[in-house]
Amino acid sequence: MNVGIDKLNFFVPPQYIDMVDLAHARDVDPNKFTIGIGQDQMAVSKMTQDIITFAMHAAQPLLTAEDLAAIDMVIVGTETGIDESKASAVILHRLLGVQPFARSFEIKEACYGATAGIQFAKNHIQANPESKVLVVASDIARYGLASGGEPTQGAGAVALLITADPRILTLEDDNVMLTQDIYDFWRPVGHQYPMVDGHLSNEVYINSFKQVWQENCRRNKRTAADYAAICFHIPYTKMGKKALLAGFESDEPAQQDRLLARYEESITYSRRVGNLYTGSLYLGLISLIENATILNENDRIGLFSYGSGAVAEFFSGRLVKGYQQQLNKQGHEALLDARQKLSIEEYEQLFDEKIDVDVNKTFNDDLLYSIQEIRDTIRYYKESNE
Repeated sequence: MNVGIDKLNFFVPPQYIDMVDLAHARDVDPNKFTIGIGQDQMAVSKMTQDIITFAMHAAQPLLTAEDLAAIDMVIVGTETGIDESKASAVILHRLLGVQPFARSFEIKEACYGATAGIQFAKNHIQANPESKVLVVASDIARYGLASGGEPTQGAGAVALLITADPRILTLEDDNVMLTQDIYDFWRPVGHQYPMVDGHLSNEVYINSFKQVWQENCRRNKRTAADYAAICFHIPYTKMGKKALLAGFESDEPAQQDRLLARYEESITYSRRVGNLYTGSLYLGLISLIENATILNENDRIGLFSYGSGAVAEFFSGRLVKGYQQQLNKQGHEALLDARQKLSIEEYEQLFDEKIDVDVNKTFNDDLLYSIQEIRDTIRYYKESNE
């Protein structure tokens, strides 16, 4: 039985800043951002927009009444949780109108959480072929104004519906996992922003890819020639390219060039969005299959997932015949094009605005789904534009 991705979609907030503007404001050569880390724009969120609102905008357009009746599991992968106890998936389950007899939970392991959710979903569907599982990766990446990590911020969500007989990508049984207890990136309880050892983080990311790739080749008896493309977790677009070049440095130049061409297609959207944390790999997958020029049915796509701390996983899927009909390139490009460009002053003002859950207050946001009220520490969401 084939199990995999039947539907997928992404959403990013309707505001962004230009990285050249940010570079000038921080007295940095713009090439450091646009070439050095490979970012052109960065998504910016308002305080009335959180992982629930992003998840709703990503998931709701995908789901039919039939889907809502068949989904018996809702999984949210995030490292931007809004509650130390209650899972965001429980709130998402209600807002979407999923049938009540479902399992809903949240997974945390830095940027790896959504991949764990997809693998859990795959196993569940294999045992329950008639069910469907909604997996959502939703995050807000923040490091602080004028911090070293500021140019690698971003926000948004990716929603994936996992089913039997999927119409986009069938997942193969070839996963290679790696766990290492390393402090390259972490956020202790009570800290507003993460702690980052940038040099170590880059080193661990690249070495993790090399390890799981080499083990994949040994265990599954494959080479680069067996993959039409490889998608990477993309904290910034130059990072995945570094790992690709390091992992395939001994391959023929033609193989490197072929994979690099597909990689460039996979970062089209990320260059305009920034870091989605748990959603970054899957934004890259959407970008690849919506922008690639030579992919065909049954092509194998490799996926490298990485979560600092550190957990890595390499796995793959095969494109399903007619997958192009399930995509939404025009809608995704329209979403990105319609965003409001902020000045750096406007961005900094938004960045400093924060919701105090201990203060009862109502809010007004133009988004279809947004935080409408804080009452007795509970977030209440606007559920429609009516």
